[in-house]
Amino acid sequence: MEGRKTMSKKRFHYDVIHRWEGNPILTIEDIPFPCNTVFNAACANYKDEYILLLRVEDLTGHSVFALARGKDGYHFDVQDEPVMRPCTEPGCFMTYEKKGIEDPRITQIDGIYYIMYTAVSSYGPLLALAETEDFETFERIALISEPENKDGVLFPEKINGRYARLDRPVAGGLANIWISYSDDLINWGGSRCVMTVRDDHWDSWRIGASAQPIRIDGGWLVIYHGVKAASSGPIYRLGAVTLDYKDPSKVMCRTAIPILAPREYYERVGDVNNVVFSCGAILEDNNELKIYYGASDTCICVGTANVNELMQFCTIGHE
Repeated sequence: MEGRKTMSKKRFHYDVIHRWEGNPILTIEDIPFPCNTVFNAACANYKDEYILLLRVEDLTGHSVFALARGKDGYHFDVQDEPVMRPCTEPGCFMTYEKKGIEDPRITQIDGIYYIMYTAVSSYGPLLALAETEDFETFERIALISEPENKDGVLFPEKINGRYARLDRPVAGGLANIWISYSDDLINWGGSRCVMTVRDDHWDSWRIGASAQPIRIDGGWLVIYHGVKAASSGPIYRLGAVTLDYKDPSKVMCRTAIPILAPREYYERVGDVNNVVFSCGAILEDNNELKIYYGASDTCICVGTANVNELMQFCTIGHE
């Protein structure tokens, strides 16, 4: 009808993080050696490349690490063989990695890329540390926690003269985020609880640091995962928190809502349903954050968010 206005439907964006339209960026079809699945990638910039360190579950059901390289942060080529496998040489690493190595996080300090990962055995999960300078050779440093500890991430600079890490020990059924300090990256102490689960929120069951802490104006930005128990199983979502620059045991603000939730089919259906789980993020020069995440323990995806817009969804303090 002439003169009648037509109304276009406005699309509502449910998540703060914008999914790349080409997701997923890596699936089992992209892995050049036999495996069950690929998920949970650490990330780093090295020279003129983007690096992903992928958790790949081999045909035995144990996880190994594979390396992928790319030029634009979206398209990657995976190397022909894993770059780290569970240790098979007699000693403590072999004993505590018999069930696999999982969920790496990469942090660069003074030209060295440190990889904090989870070693898994019949004794339970614990944190381990390795290093590389070129992403060609990798050297294990030490086992650095007691059992029932995961989600370890290393700060990219010392805090008051000491190395610092976030982790997620489990005690009494609780899984909260803690901070610890070290003079040598091997012996850790001075531990304090940083933030806890919220009983009535989307992160009411378990929380853990995801990406390595990123320095921003006013503090440290940490992407974390939060888990809510549902009748059909746990639901993994992502949130964000900023910590005080000089004392990162203090929470400055924390997102009241998840910044990414499993909504797409590849995030809702897979080896483990309803999971988005990050192990790394890269802050670009234009203030855009690239967040790499595993979806349903079946593939690797990437999403982006402007850091300033991300902070608009924060509330002050723990609550």
